[in-house]
Amino acid sequence: MAALVLAALTASQAPGATGTAAAKRRPSPPPSDVPIDGGSGYYTDLPPLKSPVPPHGSQHTGQDPATGKGPAEAGLPATVLAAYKKAASTIGSSDPGCRLPWQLLAGIGKVESGQARGGAVDAEGTTLQPILGPQLNGRGFARITDTDGGRYDGDLTHDRAVGPMQFIPSTWANGGPDGTGWGADGNGDGKKDPNNVFDASLAAGHYLCAGGRDLTAQDDLDRAILGYNHSEEYLRTVLSWYRFYRNGTHEVPDGRAVLPVHRDTGQHGDDNGGRSEGRHHDGASGGEPGKSPRPGGSGTPDRPGKPGKDHQPGKGQHPDKPGRPDGTGPTPGSPQKPTPKPPTEPAHPTALVRVGDTDLSTTAGAEFATPPQVRAQDARGKAVAGVPVRFTLPAATDARFPGDATSVTVTTDKDGLATAPTLRAGDRTGDFRIRAATVRPTAPAVEIGATVKAKPAPKADQLARTSDKELTATAGKAFAEDAVEIKATYQGKAAAGVAVTATMVTADPNNPVENDKGPYFKDPEATGAARHKPLRTLTGLTTDADGLLKLPKIYTDAHSGTFLLRLTTADGAVLTVKLKVAPAARS
Repeated sequence: MAALVLAALTASQAPGATGTAAAKRRPSPPPSDVPIDGGSGYYTDLPPLKSPVPPHGSQHTGQDPATGKGPAEAGLPATVLAAYKKAASTIGSSDPGCRLPWQLLAGIGKVESGQARGGAVDAEGTTLQPILGPQLNGRGFARITDTDGGRYDGDLTHDRAVGPMQFIPSTWANGGPDGTGWGADGNGDGKKDPNNVFDASLAAGHYLCAGGRDLTAQDDLDRAILGYNHSEEYLRTVLSWYRFYRNGTHEVPDGRAVLPVHRDTGQHGDDNGGRSEGRHHDGASGGEPGKSPRPGGSGTPDRPGKPGKDHQPGKGQHPDKPGRPDGTGPTPGSPQKPTPKPPTEPAHPTALVRVGDTDLSTTAGAEFATPPQVRAQDARGKAVAGVPVRFTLPAATDARFPGDATSVTVTTDKDGLATAPTLRAGDRTGDFRIRAATVRPTAPAVEIGATVKAKPAPKADQLARTSDKELTATAGKAFAEDAVEIKATYQGKAAAGVAVTATMVTADPNNPVENDKGPYFKDPEATGAARHKPLRTLTGLTTDADGLLKLPKIYTDAHSGTFLLRLTTADGAVLTVKLKVAPAARS
């Protein structure tokens, strides 16, 4: 009855649920030879009874004293929360019929890895330390020999589950229904990394939606979760967190979310009446506490297992399976694993110190050669590693970090150094200050000066024609289209963006001045009768990326003879071109 009541409550709260949604269910994905997870345990912590949004008129605020925004359990790490929302939005565009709520990803992320260990990720969403499941060597777990050459899990003999959503490498790389794997690139960096919460969340979302599932239909929702881990108790746990997060959440800094404690380490029956092969492991197995080789249990997307067969509340101890009351505990003589301790938080620094005494400097549009960098240290001056530090740019500059970001968060390395990614200047020149501060305010913020200088004008020390063909025309006619092409170089290399002035000059070698007869240009911006007025000095000409410049069409008046075209640059490069005009034919 408890399971039925829970299912009814979940159905009533599913987003967009309708009476006809279940009837519109599409087929589940085809079976896979390799389970998506390896079949392990999970965190069993349940959400608090108090709601993130207290009932109207309630005197109990239910607020987290640290944030004032609701119970601490409703706080989701900023980067992890962004990854869930981005994955749901992406799938909402590519597969709108699935109706994937990001809170479902949050519920699964909670029981799988405690939201990536409370948000222990870097600015790009990659876990600061690997989250690894036990070695799947067949001794108490599934037997999956190495499929990735240790690429994801560092194990050259067997696979281990990896990352905040606990994918086994074989599932990530080639375990999808089309044989290409569930791996995804959720942050657009061109890589598919199960250790990255953006990539893992998008991959998990694709799996939950596979086979045309509509997650507003209760059957599809249950089947999707059970396919992730084929256990009825797992289903209830995920749904409880899903409902809790749907009632309201708030963002907390990375590394500040509540860490789960309680883990299910038992073996669960599978569809064949046997035991699921996975477990949570302890520190002795080389991984992190509370992490499992997942997603899911031993069920595949179309065959998630039989609800009610796993973890049946109220059942007595099986006579042939001593252990917990449900008979899923370890058999006599099996080693008892110590309860692991939650990961410890890094020491808190008392100071941030600038690295380098010189302010950063570059020219407009260029990258800063030296990235912003600070060192976190304690009261004794000792470096503090693992500290999230946020670098923030002021509104007064159009300089940006990668991705057009105005702020980035990075974590100090073993030497206590936090190094921001490459900073590129915009077009705006002047001075500005970069602010560096610890995400948890345990140390005063520091500022790093930066200057953007005007980009120097392109230089050219030589101008030359690209052809030695004689330039001739008949009086009253025009020279051939694009008759004059030149190339600008600086120290032997093509000079792009060089401003060139073209002037028709007199032949006086001592004092060449603008000529008042002979060849001329037309003003390209003039209109009406002014468009035909001779123009013998032309400015605003610029060489292209290859240092080349084709002059506009050159016209002639009634005068014949040899005339001179003089091309100059601001740096003093000069080129004189002869233009020969033959007399017009007599009628």
